[in-house]
Amino acid sequence: PDLTGHEKFALGNVKYNISRIHVTAVELPSAYISLLPGSGIKLVIGNASLTIDMSWNIRTWMFKDSGRGTVHISKVFVTAIFSTPLDNAGPASISLTSCRTTSGDVDIKLNGKT
Repeated sequence: PDLTGHEKFALGNVKYNISRIHVTAVELPSAYISLLPGSGIKLVIGNASLTIDMSWNIRTWMFKDSGRGTVHISKVFVTAIFSTPLDNAGPASISLTSCRTTSGDVDIKLNGKT
């Protein structure tokens, strides 16, 4: 979905819109799943990266600008634990019990006109 909003600064409000968000690349060089006996599944993803392309525009009382942008997020680490109840009381289910995510680097490139 598009991201739209505004921020207040000392010189006035800035309205922004980020649209046409597309994930163009995902790399998972280190990922594994392990079983947690009697409780669930553990997923670990290490050193992942993600690239996103988008359109953006901003507007202030003084100027407006728009263009395209790319965001590259790297050194992403995720650890997630899923529980899998074994109660035979219905269809199999899975739920997220815990999740921890960290990212190391974020590179943002904006191209536009003034």
